[in-house]
Amino acid sequence: MISQSLKLGCAAFALMLGGAALHAQQVPAAAETTAKSPQRGRWVPAPPRTSKESAGPFRKMVIRGATLIDGTGGPPMGPMDIVVEGNRITSVTQAGWPGLPLAGNRQPTDADYEIDATGMYVMPGFVDAHAHAAGTDKAPSMSYNYKLWLAHGVTTVRGVSLAGPDVASSEKNRSAANEIAAPRIFNYQTLGAGWSGGTVDSVAKARAWVQWAAKNNIDGIKFFNRGAETPEIITAAIDEAHKNNMGTVAHLSQNGVANFNARQAAAAGLDTITHFYGHFESLLKDTTIQKFRSDYNYNNEQDRFSSVAELWHQAYGPGTDQWKAYLETQKESGVNFDPTFNIYAASRDLMRARNADWHEKYTTPQLWNYFQSTRDNHGSYFFDWTTDIEIEWKNFYKYFMSLVNDYKNIGGSVTIGTDSGFIWKVYGFAYVEEMELMREAGFTPLEVIRTATKNGAEVLWAPKKVAPPVGVVRAGMLADLVIVPENPLANFKTLYGTGHLRLNPQTNKQERVGGVRYTVKDGIVYDAHVLMAEVAEMVAAEKQRLGLPERPVQP
Repeated sequence: MISQSLKLGCAAFALMLGGAALHAQQVPAAAETTAKSPQRGRWVPAPPRTSKESAGPFRKMVIRGATLIDGTGGPPMGPMDIVVEGNRITSVTQAGWPGLPLAGNRQPTDADYEIDATGMYVMPGFVDAHAHAAGTDKAPSMSYNYKLWLAHGVTTVRGVSLAGPDVASSEKNRSAANEIAAPRIFNYQTLGAGWSGGTVDSVAKARAWVQWAAKNNIDGIKFFNRGAETPEIITAAIDEAHKNNMGTVAHLSQNGVANFNARQAAAAGLDTITHFYGHFESLLKDTTIQKFRSDYNYNNEQDRFSSVAELWHQAYGPGTDQWKAYLETQKESGVNFDPTFNIYAASRDLMRARNADWHEKYTTPQLWNYFQSTRDNHGSYFFDWTTDIEIEWKNFYKYFMSLVNDYKNIGGSVTIGTDSGFIWKVYGFAYVEEMELMREAGFTPLEVIRTATKNGAEVLWAPKKVAPPVGVVRAGMLADLVIVPENPLANFKTLYGTGHLRLNPQTNKQERVGGVRYTVKDGIVYDAHVLMAEVAEMVAAEKQRLGLPERPVQP
């Protein structure tokens, strides 16, 4: 039987999903400035987890009768029983045969807790390789993003950075101790963050900061390839990071990519290239620098982001010798591609992103306000977004998706990351969208699941020089699991926390189906329906606090 606290989530979820979401409400400027809210841009740590949203860990828990998608890329199999003792999977055994009744009184019979997963699917917990937490300019506390991540099956995140060094370190420790409802956290910080040594502007300082970071609960470095981050300093920091079992990831900014592109960064030993930056600058046809318009200004965010799409016709394309040679070189270096397709997807269809199903109930008014086009919020760059710009982005995505899919096909490492909290992307929901975009790029459904689980775990734990304890469902692994009522291989849309609309042939009416049912992190069972209801309550409370009208307000 499932605990009473988990049963209560079903009713909450039914209420939560009543009616289709339209649009979130925009925060009136006066309400935002006069409300007694925390200082904008600061991080408020999550409150302690509660028994309402979670249960366990248990001496012994059994998940009965599920169809297993184990994360290795192997096909589904079931029915299976999964036994968890404490926070570890101790056995994964066949529970019967498809089409036949399950046998009764299957071992073990002494479990403290059981979940009847008959007809459900179990996967490893998802890994988000590019995450940031919401500051108070986006949400009242970090529990907003944590609960949305867990409610969508994300059990591990790589914060790049999650928050400032002290806050991220504390939240990492609290999550590891399961004091809060949150995924496990990898704490990456920008070069020089948190220490008293000042700007890292020399090779010696780079090595010193890395040594300091390794002693201060920092797992890796996020480079931006600009300012004082010269190729020599980045290369030294990468070398020192590897000596100290730390990982490295780079957003190869347009400011510095002409002197340090993705090919050069990988040759320097970089572990992960995130976003698209640096790839196509490594493939330019007849120049060494992108051909920017003469009136281009990087600090004008519409210039910055609209011009990116122009790279597709300045670079060598799919199937060319240069394209193939680039990918083979990157594979040889062992660099990981973390494309974050979703975070720029609004650039090719702004209206769709702005009108997503989840905004009204699950986007805080602060985050909705942050998304609005403005010159002083990063990523709010749609000042005058035209049809032609969107077409350029659609063409660019054909190239970008081909690049990532081709890299996967030759054996290159690819992971799923989201970068949520910017550009109309909301935590958790964006993860499922990234899975859909991987599918669009050419990944098969099983390849998408492997990318979300096994691949992500391998990339995050590899710098530590230990085998990942998550990412695959098998005996001996930590109990990080996603339990869903619908077959995700048939339709990734069923993973969205808002559910999926499907016409019932008997009633001829649409019904909402799907959503994650339970997320297990470190042996603790989280009721995804309760988590979603708590987020909806948080959003409603913020609207009331800010004195917003009952009906949505369009920008």
